[in-house]
Amino acid sequence: MVLLHHVLFFMYEGTKIMMNNQARTQSTLKNLSYVMVGQVLGIIVSIIARIIFVRTLSAEYLGLDGLFTNIITVLSLVELGIGPALVFSLYKPIAEKNIELIKSLLKLYQRAYLIIGSLIILFGIIVAPFIHYLIKDMPDMPHIHFIFVLFVLNAAVTYFYSYKRSLIIADQRKYIDATYRYGGFILLNIVQCTVLIIWKNFIFFVICQLIFNIVENILASRTADKLYPFLKSKNVAPLNKEVIKGIYKNVKAMAMHRMGSVVVLSTDNILISSFVGLLAVGLYSNYRLILTALNIVLMQFFEAAKSSVGNLSVLESKARTREVFNKIYFMNFWLYGFASVGILCNLNPLIELWLGKKFVFSMEIVLLIIIHFFLEGMRRASLTFRDAMGLYWYDRYKPVAEALINLAASIILLKIMGIGGIFLGTILSILTTGFWIEPYILYKYGFKSSSKSYFIAYSKYLSSVVLAASLSYGICALLPETTFFILAAKIFISTAVTNLLFYFLFRKSDEFQYFRELTIEIIRKTVLKKRRLPDAKTF
Repeated sequence: MVLLHHVLFFMYEGTKIMMNNQARTQSTLKNLSYVMVGQVLGIIVSIIARIIFVRTLSAEYLGLDGLFTNIITVLSLVELGIGPALVFSLYKPIAEKNIELIKSLLKLYQRAYLIIGSLIILFGIIVAPFIHYLIKDMPDMPHIHFIFVLFVLNAAVTYFYSYKRSLIIADQRKYIDATYRYGGFILLNIVQCTVLIIWKNFIFFVICQLIFNIVENILASRTADKLYPFLKSKNVAPLNKEVIKGIYKNVKAMAMHRMGSVVVLSTDNILISSFVGLLAVGLYSNYRLILTALNIVLMQFFEAAKSSVGNLSVLESKARTREVFNKIYFMNFWLYGFASVGILCNLNPLIELWLGKKFVFSMEIVLLIIIHFFLEGMRRASLTFRDAMGLYWYDRYKPVAEALINLAASIILLKIMGIGGIFLGTILSILTTGFWIEPYILYKYGFKSSSKSYFIAYSKYLSSVVLAASLSYGICALLPETTFFILAAKIFISTAVTNLLFYFLFRKSDEFQYFRELTIEIIRKTVLKKRRLPDAKTF
């Protein structure tokens, strides 16, 4: 909790520097709180829903859900990164209250998203007849092709309304989007669980998802119309060539990044299904559910700090911006290092208590999954600064190389060592590309300095995590067979050992001393009945 206070205060102060406007600062904190609360509630609901799912349907259906979700993600490549480009292009006209430009931009994106949604439906219908070729040892499941079409329609519906939701988010009102998104998600899971308990029918389960998605998007769209009456205006001027040229360049760069991320993150289930089977996909989906939820929570800290970092990079010197990076980098290590050790010690026991021993992977496979989680997580600081400083263009070929290496290595290693080869292939793709290219680009073009210090710090952080993991896992392994009390004990041990070790190793560092001073001020001024966050020193 102390670290959480660090991060929240860190984001508050960074946002204050950027906005110089109390209303905007409060909006940012409000957005963050809504997203965090929604995500935590979503995790709880997902865990309960997964229990009901595996007890009413076979594990193959769980695998089918994961497989189809990943195929749809691959189909969504036609989006080409237009979403991030849309939000980015709206910041300036919103700040300047340039209604006419906002209307023109949204009209462009409305047409683009209409085409994207239609293409997803078209490609989905084309792929549907061949879907069984992606499933090894095809199980006896009725209407698989129809179920896949339902997944396709569910994905396409979102694009038909995305442009209005993007305006809400760009206007610092993400809490509205989060209310609809997480409120709809929680209600959907309640209805789906009821459907499963009464009818035990996967098609009804998916139809509920489609209906709720349509209703949620319609409600969010109507809210946008009320907030921004000009959306109903039919008098929209065309965009000039310079604006279109800038958008095209951003989309071009983002398209390559999106392609790489989709291939790296969304092909695992497809490969597992094709070479191992749906049952293995079902097992992995449980691990992925937990890790994705945890990662989304941790990501909110970096997302909330991104715009503040962008402001700092403009107003402050390169040396000052690099100093701020060192603090975020340290926070990055502590968050993902602590999370990785906790996952190592507690993930399999949690899955066993949650769903049963038959849903547990071997420790060798789990270790590979955790290494991937840590390596991917440790990129957050570099990527946050890259995004905020607009350095997409310099590493635009990196995601292509990462995707190709990941796909080739995963297929080759899968045939040699089974399902673990897929995760090892992903690890190799990170180590050969993003691990060194991203900080190199950041330091060369962002900080105008050598990246040597980054890798020296990385080696220290990695060694600390390995030591914490070895100590924590060694102690936890001495405990008897898993029960709820034993799991609680393991969580306590991994938490205490990791944080105490990190404290003793880094207590004299500048970064730790900085967060230590913030903690003292937070305790003094907020815990002791002060109503607002302290005006402590900023970055």
